[in-house]
Amino acid sequence: MYLTPEQQAILNGSQGETMAKVWKTLVMYGEAFGADKMVPVTSTYNHLVTSFGLKMMKPVFDLMQQLIDAGAVSQQQFSVDPRPVDKNVPANFLQNFIFKKIMYATQEQYEGQLKQLGLMDKDAFTCACYLDQMGNKPQKGEVLSWAESSAVVYANSVLGARCNRNSGIMDIMGSIAGFVPNFGLLTDEGRKATWVVKVQCKQKPEAQLLGSAIGMKVMEDVPYVMGMESWLGTELNDENCAYLKDFGAATASNGAVGLYHIANLTPEAKELGELLIAQGAQEYIIDDAELERVKKNYPVMWKNPDAKPKLCFVGCPHMSLQQLIDWTVAVEKGLKESGNKKVLIPTVFTTAPGVKKEFEKTEYAERLEKTGIILSYICPLMYMNNPLCKSMPVMTSSNKLRTYTTARYYTEAEILTKITKGGN
Repeated sequence: MYLTPEQQAILNGSQGETMAKVWKTLVMYGEAFGADKMVPVTSTYNHLVTSFGLKMMKPVFDLMQQLIDAGAVSQQQFSVDPRPVDKNVPANFLQNFIFKKIMYATQEQYEGQLKQLGLMDKDAFTCACYLDQMGNKPQKGEVLSWAESSAVVYANSVLGARCNRNSGIMDIMGSIAGFVPNFGLLTDEGRKATWVVKVQCKQKPEAQLLGSAIGMKVMEDVPYVMGMESWLGTELNDENCAYLKDFGAATASNGAVGLYHIANLTPEAKELGELLIAQGAQEYIIDDAELERVKKNYPVMWKNPDAKPKLCFVGCPHMSLQQLIDWTVAVEKGLKESGNKKVLIPTVFTTAPGVKKEFEKTEYAERLEKTGIILSYICPLMYMNNPLCKSMPVMTSSNKLRTYTTARYYTEAEILTKITKGGN
């Protein structure tokens, strides 16, 4: 890898031992993936994935403290993934004991470290930092040093920024150095599609289900998706951005997709069209039968597959403001049709703190509360990490949550029916 004289000097210790180690880490990372040089990070803000104070993460805390003590702090302020615990989310005495005394006992101390390293503000905790209300929305072409798979794939695909799928430590290293190694999704060649996905469904595919099918098929490759115009059109409005948020999260968690292109919709696809398709690209055709096949093959991790759900999570990744409004209206309608006043299954909608504040200014917040649904900033994944929670029959419309936990996937329509009308 080529380094400038100044970069080589830092690697040799001109700015101290800690900065030398930071640069050595980045150089080794780059060399492992064939990077040719280091390129500057140009975004205003960073996004860090490790926002939870798990006691087992002591090596991470120790590393963070070494960086802080050496003054090697982030050159950017950053947002981080959601907090792991919210007192408003249903949990019994033993579950809460494990959360507070065993699993996340060091949460407060770790948040103190994050503030010293460059946390944007006390509410900068979300997996969807790019939402307008959170203030961390990079521009097209900007180079990022981010972690969090669902945020990276959104930034690359919907915003047209450039970022590899980094680990939670590697991204802070890049932010401290102000440079990242140039390979993969930072390069023009690395952003070309090696799969062409042709969607031939008769109705609009469920975002989470379509993303799941594509992710499991293409794995870490870049797909170019055709056939979505009749449902998404050609403009990135709020509805489409929310759809792509959920779609991308599923591609990134059910596979390892860091970038996708949607024909005539996402920035690079609108600009370059089929020039983005690499020579020899493979083809994958998706119709309604294929989506049904994918869904039927999801394993049911509940001890009793016929159990009545004890909890429902919607919002992984975090819900947008428009999604909260739309779901509120849909739940009210479902309850009215069934003659019920409140949801029949304890249900938690999760969203970013900034979105939650804006939503609470609207009439819909009180209306949602009347349905019995809880609005939280929590990370459902971290909730389900509790051994006493993962043994519960929890359902979700999130394919990411289904993949990483014992939660069971249902489509949004199925979720709505179950929480407002009941039945199997």
